[in-house]
Amino acid sequence: MEWLHHLFARSPEIALFLSLAVGYYVGKIQFGKFQLGGVAGSLLVAVLVSQVGVSVDPGVKSILFALFIYAVGYESGPQFFNSLGKQSIREIILAAVLAITGLATVVIMAKLFGLDKGLAAGVAAGGLTQSAIIGTAGDAIAKLGLAADEVKRLQGNVAVGYAVTYVFGSFGAILVCVNLLPRLMGRSIKEDAVRAEAAMQSGVQVLAPGQQEAAPDLIGRIYQIGDHTTLTIEQLEKEHAAHGITIERLKRGGKIIEVAPELPLEAGDIVLAVGRRQAMINVVPMFSKELYGIEGMELTVERRDVVLSNKEYHNRTVGDIRTNTALQVKHGIYVVQLMRMGKVLPLQEKTVVQIGDVVSVFGSEQDVKRVSSLIGYVLVPSAKTDFVYLGAGLVVGLLVGLLTARVGSIPLTLGSGGGALLSGLLFGWLRAKRQTFGAMPTAAVQILKDLGLAGFVVVVGLSSGLQAVQTVKAQGLTLFGVGVVVTILPLVLTMLIGRYVLRYENTAVFAGALSGSRSANPAFGEVLDKAENAIPTVPFAITYALANVFLTLLGPLIVALV
Repeated sequence: MEWLHHLFARSPEIALFLSLAVGYYVGKIQFGKFQLGGVAGSLLVAVLVSQVGVSVDPGVKSILFALFIYAVGYESGPQFFNSLGKQSIREIILAAVLAITGLATVVIMAKLFGLDKGLAAGVAAGGLTQSAIIGTAGDAIAKLGLAADEVKRLQGNVAVGYAVTYVFGSFGAILVCVNLLPRLMGRSIKEDAVRAEAAMQSGVQVLAPGQQEAAPDLIGRIYQIGDHTTLTIEQLEKEHAAHGITIERLKRGGKIIEVAPELPLEAGDIVLAVGRRQAMINVVPMFSKELYGIEGMELTVERRDVVLSNKEYHNRTVGDIRTNTALQVKHGIYVVQLMRMGKVLPLQEKTVVQIGDVVSVFGSEQDVKRVSSLIGYVLVPSAKTDFVYLGAGLVVGLLVGLLTARVGSIPLTLGSGGGALLSGLLFGWLRAKRQTFGAMPTAAVQILKDLGLAGFVVVVGLSSGLQAVQTVKAQGLTLFGVGVVVTILPLVLTMLIGRYVLRYENTAVFAGALSGSRSANPAFGEVLDKAENAIPTVPFAITYALANVFLTLLGPLIVALV
């Protein structure tokens, strides 16, 4: 193995990317319905690679973790601030209860079994499957004023505790959320998910990427006008304005004629009609037949997201805007979706529109441009990241992380991780409110999260692997048992409080909220599989956003209290 040692000494980045590649491959291996996952797999492989001796600059670890935790906050910001309201009080309490019981369990078990600050924080990170605790706890340890060797030892122990307890941390959450919870509720997840879906009087359907409706609401058809039609184009469109229909092309006598409101329709005319399905059904009797593939009747339509900035439409209802907007303004335009701070709103008559809302409009290119200029500005899809905004957010977060408060002799600090998380939440929320700046595409956020966390954990494993093996040999079974308690006890306590105090009645909704409060992605995946619909998703999104904050902040608290 001497040649490997020399290779990694010359190029330690090879060890980093080798650990990532092999770790993610190991993480994909199925053990029944359980997968280790790329992060845990990368950590275990890095520990193995470290046995030949690898030295990685600790600055690499700090940069990777800052990128990861900021991206988590940026992505969760809109949901996090949106969830802070009366409508989600149960989810807020549930996420807080799990964080508090998790903290209490870790501190008590650490004192009972004599775990140091590093091992206790590692058990929390693995047992609660919140990998970000590794970084926030490591930052807090570095600020204790200890000798460099002791800081390195404690930070290494964080990785040890995480590695020993992470596997059951994921598996235990599945057991509680998918198996134990339905027994407590007396009904299956699928049963209540179907019941909740059927009870929804009017919901907003959001299609996943790659999905489309089999019978879309907006359609285009080519018809030939019958003998009994005497309407002008404007009269036809007004008659069916309630549902919406537009004549976009007209061919008469083999020639394309410019469409004008006052133009009368004649028998034999061929028209391209675009509109909502209901209007199209209602207008069919006036046509003699439907045609296909008529030359010159081609039309390209587009969907664009427009940010509302015109104060004329602020605080008005959808019904008011529909009724009082001139026909020539809304000609050829169909509103298909309304979003506020990343949340889809129902397009109902009483829904109030506000400045900053994102309106998705559908129509021809010319019509879309005309209406967009009247109501606001078009969001242009881009694969580029606003590095000015990204850099400013990280600077603010890292500066906040330098602040330290003392309670007696105990230093309390968010550290660079906690500061970057809070900054990410704020900057993500600001971006959702004003989308003229701060762009960071979903794919960019995902790569920062994946590479940042996995790379950070690999550097920890490479730096502390030798010590980790020795500690596992000495305390492995004890740590594993402590991890089982840290995984199960907070979940069970939170589940009981949710059922008997917060009065959750729907098993599917409760399972989604409980798995989110533990940021337990594998458990949520199993919950969705059992539900066979999206009912658990909304409560999961709320508690998951909160858990990403609450559980991450446990790192410095555990370091202070153990």
